[in-house]
Amino acid sequence: MAESQVRLEPSWKAALADQFEQPYMRALREFLADAKRARRAIYPPGERIFAALDLCPLPAVKVVIIGQDPYHGPGQAHGLCFSVLPGVPQPPSLVNIFREINDDLGTPTRRLDLEHGCLEPWARQGVLLLNAVLTVEHGRAGSHQGRGWERFTDRIVEILNESRDHLVFMLWGAYAQRKGAIVDRARHFVLAAPHPSPLSAHRGFFGCRHFSAANHYLETHGRTPIDWFDVS
Repeated sequence: MAESQVRLEPSWKAALADQFEQPYMRALREFLADAKRARRAIYPPGERIFAALDLCPLPAVKVVIIGQDPYHGPGQAHGLCFSVLPGVPQPPSLVNIFREINDDLGTPTRRLDLEHGCLEPWARQGVLLLNAVLTVEHGRAGSHQGRGWERFTDRIVEILNESRDHLVFMLWGAYAQRKGAIVDRARHFVLAAPHPSPLSAHRGFFGCRHFSAANHYLETHGRTPIDWFDVS
């Protein structure tokens, strides 16, 4: 993952160029290389590690949603937090996200199709679906925490906070809220709620109405709202 070797969307590659030769990133690169040599299954596939950035260039970001680490089951993780590829059963947190969208914005004729859980259309509209940790070992949730990804994604949040104006940050759960603590509330719109996990969604995620609030803020600042019903 030397800067010259990273395949990354150009605006993000330029903004993050100084990170790829930092000692923490060299150590992370060695850690991932060791895992590959040991033939451990790592998710998402290498070409999808930076998918959140590739699908949502820095100048296009309008909304930031922060997750923790990728899904650790086969075929689930593809580089976007909370998202799964078409045909993969929706994890419970994503089911609850869709439920809240339907309750917040749905009509009798406009409802999310709960058979699909791929959020790539959101990313292409300007929703950065950023996990704090970008890789995980098969069957071992949180196995790549503390290896350097958090520092890298902290820098992404810093860049967004410093270089952009009037972004919406959706911070669900204590972990995301700690990561978003640096965001300037006078410059950006921060929405906080419990995590959509079944363990916590009933404590305030349901009924938070973050999706309508985000769109109202974007429209107030002259930006096209997100079509939250656009999933594939």
